[in-house]
Amino acid sequence: RAAAAAAMAASAAASGYDGAASLASLDPSLREDFRPVFDREVPIERRLQTDDSTVEEMGTLEALHVKVLVQGDEASPSAVRMELTSETDLFFHHTHTVTAGDFPAILEEQKLMIDFSEYANVLCRVLNQTIKDPHTYLAVFVMHREGHARMDIIENVAFRFIELISCDFARTSEDVTRQHIAYRYNSLKSRLAMMQARLQDVQKLVQAKNPSLLVQIQKQTGTSSLGASGRF
Repeated sequence: RAAAAAAMAASAAASGYDGAASLASLDPSLREDFRPVFDREVPIERRLQTDDSTVEEMGTLEALHVKVLVQGDEASPSAVRMELTSETDLFFHHTHTVTAGDFPAILEEQKLMIDFSEYANVLCRVLNQTIKDPHTYLAVFVMHREGHARMDIIENVAFRFIELISCDFARTSEDVTRQHIAYRYNSLKSRLAMMQARLQDVQKLVQAKNPSLLVQIQKQTGTSSLGASGRF
């Protein structure tokens, strides 16, 4: 019985992995040959610009989900995209997209000294610095009421703020935002189902090898056997 339960758990784990991989392929971010090179939560201060010249002095610090993606060959990409989303506001979705043709204007405006092939790596590096050392590296995201926005990565050096890089963002269209929300919902639902199935398999394994331990666990946690629904 123990061997059968173990085999069942291994089969469920493999099936869950296949399901997660299949769902990941439906990620709207990956369309048009984009591939992620950065996918982490980053502490970012959100501020609102109320008119042409007035920006909130103090914003709201939030861990925003940031993706950096490249289109085509990573060593020679045709485009770089950065996406910002929020777990507290599902309809918050902004995108920064730069093509090889757009990049010379950014170089001129910001006085950067990098090639376009390095742009994604530079973004990843400054974002990681913001995570590792938030007291020195600050990310400020300023939103305009019209939908466009700008994120500045700033370094605090000897009581002086130095702007390292700035990225212009646009609010993602309503249709694409809905697609991303649907994907995130289905992804969470799928992970929950896999965890419930895994919990059932673990319980069956414990019950087969040590039934008294299962009873003890259920008494301590105030739960009973798992039913077909996957709940205690």
